[in-house]
Amino acid sequence: MMEHHGLKHQPATTSNASSPITAYPQSGIIQYHRLKPFKAISFDLDDTLYDNQPIIANAVKQSFALLHRDYPASAQWTTEDWLQCKLAQQALHPELKHDTSAARYTMLREGLLQLGYNETQATQGAQAGLACFQHYRSDFKVAEDVIAILQTLKTRFTLVGITNGNVDASRIGLSQVLEFVLHPGYGVKMKPHSDMFTLACKQLAILPSELLHIGDHPNSDIVGAKMVGCQTVWLNPCQQNRDKKPSSLLPQITIMHLSKLLDFCH
Repeated sequence: MMEHHGLKHQPATTSNASSPITAYPQSGIIQYHRLKPFKAISFDLDDTLYDNQPIIANAVKQSFALLHRDYPASAQWTTEDWLQCKLAQQALHPELKHDTSAARYTMLREGLLQLGYNETQATQGAQAGLACFQHYRSDFKVAEDVIAILQTLKTRFTLVGITNGNVDASRIGLSQVLEFVLHPGYGVKMKPHSDMFTLACKQLAILPSELLHIGDHPNSDIVGAKMVGCQTVWLNPCQQNRDKKPSSLLPQITIMHLSKLLDFCH
C-alpha cells in the first residue's frame, strides 16, 4: 500500500479563523485541512460511485408490481401506508434500522399480514418481493469512466467499499477494483456509527488516520469517518447534483467530481 504525499496544483488561498481553506478553482477542489499520509481508500457506494435514486425507484416499482399481481390486496396500500408499516416495525425492532434488507422483508411480511394474508402467504410474498427488489437493485453496471478511475487508484492504494445499502458489488462490476465491501446488519450498525469504519481499519491492519474515506453524505460519510479518526473527502455535488449542506465537521477536501481524486492521490 502506497502513501499520499500532497496536492499537485498551486492553490489560491483564503484565511479562516478556525481552519485554513485552500481553493483550487480550476480543478474543482477545496482543501480545508492538509491531508496526512494514508494507505487505503474507502468509498461509499450509493450516490458516490453511481446515481442510486433511479435504481432504487425502479427496484421498488418492480417489486410492488410483483406483489400487486400475485397478492392483489397489496394494491390497497399507498406508499405512505408501507412506510408507516416499516417505521412501526423499526420502532418495535430497532436493529432493523441497520439492515435494509431485513427491514424491507419485515415491512412486506407485516403488511401482507395486515392485509389479510395468512402466515405462509405473507412469508412467501415477502420473500418474493425482497428477491425481486434485490434483483433490480443491483441490475446495472458502474460507469466505465468510474471503474477506470478506481483502477488507476488501485495501482497505488488498497480500495474498499463502506455502504449503508444492500447493493451486490460483484454484480455491478466493483469486485474487480474493491478488495471488500462492508454492509451493515447482523449487529453492525450503519454509518455514521463507527462500526464499519473500525472494521475496515481492522481488516486492513491500518490506523484510522491511514484510511481516506470518500462519500457524498456530509453526515453518514464525513462526520462518521472523522469521528473515528479517518481522513475524508466529500464528493459534492454527487452525480445527481443534489445540493447538500456541509456538516459541522469539515472534510479534509471537497471535490466536485470523482476524477479529482487523481489530482492528489498519487
